[in-house]
Amino acid sequence: MDSGRKSKPLLLLAAGLVAGALLLVPSSLRPADKEEVRQPAVAGNFYPADPKELEKMIDGLLASAGAPTTQQPVVALIAPHAGYQYSGAVAAHSYALLKGRKFERVVVIAPSHFEAFDFTSVYDGDSYVTPLGAIPVDKAFAAKLASLAPGIQLSQRGHTPAGPQGEHALEVQLPFLQRTLGQFKLVPIVMGNQSWESSRALGVALAKLIPGTDTLIVASSDLTHYRSADEVSRIDHHTLQAIEDWDTLSLSRNFQAGVWEACGGAPIVAAMIAAQRLGANQARVLKYANTGDVTGDRSRVVGYGAVALLRAPRSGSPTGALFSLSDRDKQELLRIARLSAETAVRTRKLYEPPVPASAALLQERGAFVTLREKSELRGCIGYVSAVKPLYLTVRDVAAFAALRDSRFPPVTSGELGSLEYEVSVISPFRQVLDVKQIKVGRDGLMILKGGQDGILLPQVARDENWDRNTFLEQVGVKAGLPPRTWKDEDADLFAFTALVFAEPKAPEAFTPQPPFPGRPEQPTPPGRDSTPR
Repeated sequence: MDSGRKSKPLLLLAAGLVAGALLLVPSSLRPADKEEVRQPAVAGNFYPADPKELEKMIDGLLASAGAPTTQQPVVALIAPHAGYQYSGAVAAHSYALLKGRKFERVVVIAPSHFEAFDFTSVYDGDSYVTPLGAIPVDKAFAAKLASLAPGIQLSQRGHTPAGPQGEHALEVQLPFLQRTLGQFKLVPIVMGNQSWESSRALGVALAKLIPGTDTLIVASSDLTHYRSADEVSRIDHHTLQAIEDWDTLSLSRNFQAGVWEACGGAPIVAAMIAAQRLGANQARVLKYANTGDVTGDRSRVVGYGAVALLRAPRSGSPTGALFSLSDRDKQELLRIARLSAETAVRTRKLYEPPVPASAALLQERGAFVTLREKSELRGCIGYVSAVKPLYLTVRDVAAFAALRDSRFPPVTSGELGSLEYEVSVISPFRQVLDVKQIKVGRDGLMILKGGQDGILLPQVARDENWDRNTFLEQVGVKAGLPPRTWKDEDADLFAFTALVFAEPKAPEAFTPQPPFPGRPEQPTPPGRDSTPR
């Protein structure tokens, strides 16, 4: 949730944010020739209501942001939406990139803060108004967009005030756009549904309509809310790293699970899905700050990020650089995996390892632990998303692989001495739009369709001697879907790499460790999965 003054709860400010709000007459009661105009709801609160004062404020913020930092084509921007006195300096770094550029149309995607509805609402009126003037809505584009998916509708829901509070998240982007671009047509979108499916539908629909046009996408979002500055910074930098890695799947899942925070998480994911399909391949974080940087109060802050999604020269692997660990780090993770599995089997409790000194093991990473007995698979479970520090991820999934892989009976105490351990630390996920980029042996695959998903680690295809087509078919089978599902338009493929290491040697004698009081049977973070062999 957001407010004009980010250092106070939203409800304390609701009464003060109605300046300029207009309660509109239902469309069925309006004259046919009467224009539908969305008046400013937060002028005079989130930003100045006086045009000259507003222009001066925006120009000052843009000047402080400096000259554009890239000449590469800008496909989309991510900008915060709080009161300008708190987030305007960050937002200005996104809009400074627009200096000297022209766009005939801007699609602004925002979340709904005050009205609940289960669809994506594309404004069906004629214009949005700010103190700097009226911006015409591109009604033809909006109508085409709403025709492409049942979850996208022409509506005023989320746009016009549903009560005393008017939605600010879309509105506050507009004066910046007016000041940098001048004249343009607007496609105002407010997302009521924050799911992956909703973000995907909007992103794919935009990618179908935009090619061949001069269109910019803007995602409106703040980041973590109302925590200490240190905690907000820690969480937000995970989010921004995932954006730079273009890991839309982990972003969506971690936003919904509350592992990371962004009130406009769905708009961010939708913009990234559209931008990738439109040729963008680089996410550049331009600026990060929080309210504590403005107020000096670092006890309860909100984070803000400015990001540009660019079309840049392609280089390197489509799944990014491989994560690296020292030999000592690998040995430590294998030791944690073994002690965790043994503790879980013997005591039915989670092993509590000491906090490692290595910074690499403290990074939040997805990982799998594979157990083998006499070279035969005995269990394999992992977290596909970065939900915990790596050493705790390995701790968790090793215990689950021993006790909770549904394909096998739980490991017994008598088997512990013969188990072999393999750890796979996985990279962020990158959506695959061209299967020719998949390299068997290097890439793992995940498929997602209709709420069903399946994942195969890179070594599975290598060990089974599959070609690319067989690999694609088998990941569908893993998800419980037909082998040719990967060809379906509504199926999503994601590639990733893995750092795989094993210790097949016979284990040392088990030494009981102080157990963690939780039980492996407790609910686990999102992203757990198992891999077939």
